[in-house]
Amino acid sequence: MNDFLLMNFEANLPRLDEAVLITSFHDAKIFARRWVIRDKDRDLKTLLRRMEKVDSWESAEAAIRELKQALSSRGLLPNALMPVH
Repeated sequence: MNDFLLMNFEANLPRLDEAVLITSFHDAKIFARRWVIRDKDRDLKTLLRRMEKVDSWESAEAAIRELKQALSSRGLLPNALMPVH
């Protein structure tokens, strides 16, 4: 993975008080599976299917970015930088 910082982040699951540290693509897939089980959201299921079909570092990085964007949009990325207006 080219961008080490892209892979190390904390994320929250709904109804879980403590953040989960994600340090690898494998961690991200497990997190996404647990999130899909909790939320039953179609968009999350689609993201998980894409993550399971990853076949290169570039597609893994894109999947991680998409996961982080989904987390951020739902307020589940605790250390996300807030955009400056």
